[in-house]
Amino acid sequence: MKKLTHVLLALIISIITVVGLTGGHSVHAATDTSLQKVEDKGYIVMGTSPDYPPYEFLSKNKVVGMDVEVGKRIAQDLGVKLKVKQMDFDQLLVALETGKVDMVISGMSPTSERAKHVDFSKVYYKGGQNIIVNKADAKLYAKGKSSLTGKKVGAQTGSLQQTLAKKQIKNSQVTGLAKTTDLLLDLKSHKVDAVVLEKPVADAYASNDASLTSIDGHFDLGSDMQGTAIGFAKGSDALVNKVNKTIDKINKGNLTDGYLKTAATYMKTNTKNTSMLAYWKVFGKGVWYTIFISLVAVVFGVLGGIIFALMRLSKSKVLHGIAVAYIEFIRGTPLMIQVMFVYFGIGMVVSIPALVSGIIAVAINSSAYVAEIFRSGINSIPVGQTEAARSLGLSQRETMQSVVLPQALKNIWPALGNEFVSLIKESSIVSIIGVTDLIYQLKVVQTDTYKGVAPIAVAMVLYFIMTFTLSKILNHFEGKMKHEG
Repeated sequence: MKKLTHVLLALIISIITVVGLTGGHSVHAATDTSLQKVEDKGYIVMGTSPDYPPYEFLSKNKVVGMDVEVGKRIAQDLGVKLKVKQMDFDQLLVALETGKVDMVISGMSPTSERAKHVDFSKVYYKGGQNIIVNKADAKLYAKGKSSLTGKKVGAQTGSLQQTLAKKQIKNSQVTGLAKTTDLLLDLKSHKVDAVVLEKPVADAYASNDASLTSIDGHFDLGSDMQGTAIGFAKGSDALVNKVNKTIDKINKGNLTDGYLKTAATYMKTNTKNTSMLAYWKVFGKGVWYTIFISLVAVVFGVLGGIIFALMRLSKSKVLHGIAVAYIEFIRGTPLMIQVMFVYFGIGMVVSIPALVSGIIAVAINSSAYVAEIFRSGINSIPVGQTEAARSLGLSQRETMQSVVLPQALKNIWPALGNEFVSLIKESSIVSIIGVTDLIYQLKVVQTDTYKGVAPIAVAMVLYFIMTFTLSKILNHFEGKMKHEG
């Protein structure tokens, strides 16, 4: 037990050391090369959470909105291309600090708290803070924040609105969710009484949903809360100064007015045909990515599982200790954390695309569970069979390959099948880093159609079809194994 503890401590310390060293190097670079890096690679990466119309939202599976237009203008003035990377709002600053994005344009207010960790540009747009409520309750909450004392209030996780709700609405119970669409679902199902949103966003959702209404929140806003700015990694003075020149042009020409009109055009287009059938390609893309991620993760998960199972059963104390430490550590940490660590943590050392990061994390997670399944299967084979095989002249490797593993596979097939089915559902977590699996595409449809429940119902049916089909296939092979046995 002491050896296992030492191995685990060594693993944890090494991870912390790697992250600490690489993190310190990337954020606190001695020389400011932020602008030069963007110019050298020929593009600038904009991080955003596209569920915040008219700032940023999805139209026909493409990110559009006022913030995208601002990003395009910045890229144009820098003489580079714009690349948009989508992820949840509460992951944006992490992506910025780990170098996954060059700038964050996502309706973000330059609060003094955020400014401790992020460099902000000048403010390019000013909008107030509203509350959005069910139209039937409009009279109850007509006074804004003062009407919500002791009520349940929703706000986007990590947002200024969440801070305002907690500090300025007395005795409120604040629910934080990553997606605005999820918050509005809570509102419609009366899990919360109101949702705090920036005025243009609240007005946009209310104008596209007859059951909702937008009301002035009457919040007390400090100087750092009255506007929207662009976030950059600390120490990016050169890039910030260059971008500020573009913002000066935008502010001087009131260009955001035109950007908002463009956004309004997209929003009208979105609501022309909001039937779920019209989005079959969007759902189909999500199904394809979900199956692809699961299949690749299964292959590497099984290979890794077999290796670590054999290592754990090895007589070598070193191999046994490594396998035990690996299996216990992976099984003892959530898949979401593993996905984030591979993408943001390891990604600081080696640049790994979101899709590949998701596959790696899911495969690693699966391998730990598969290892235990195989270990139990191998242990279920009587020792006499191994001894008989060795007495016939088979080597240890040949015995394991020809005698033990085939029988173990028959014994563990039901448990292995359950792991495969679970993998399809668990892989949905990769959506947090912007991988376009089924859950991600579900959010796309919600944002595009302003419908909350219908896309969820479709996704639920699609997941059932995938898992039910896989279950039947696995049962077929299980039956064949029993027949052959």
